[in-house]
Amino acid sequence: MENSNENQEPPVAETPANITVEDVDIDFLPIIYEIIRSLERETLDSNQKPPPASQDVSQRVVELHKKLELAKDQIKRLPGVEYSKEQQLEKLEGLRKQLRLKRDLLLKYRTMCSFDIPK
Repeated sequence: MENSNENQEPPVAETPANITVEDVDIDFLPIIYEIIRSLERETLDSNQKPPPASQDVSQRVVELHKKLELAKDQIKRLPGVEYSKEQQLEKLEGLRKQLRLKRDLLLKYRTMCSFDIPK
């Protein structure tokens, strides 16, 4: 029998099924800044000696790539992403219509005469 685990990818960090926009990790700027800073350091160092093979830059690029993949996965899990813009606008209009109807009903029931129930 073949081992079915051979071609499976390693497990990634689980994200909850009910994710919100605030939960999406899109803080890429610090990593990009570090990459640029490392490249600038290499350029300054290369004027004095031959440029070294930069493990630091390649490691940070891999880290940025992983963070981008995680953000893509989180964005795919956001509710409503599977709908087109038109579908989202139609759904929003339907919800607004429901809200107007419910507000009208509440206003109507508030202004109705209260009935006295005999004791």
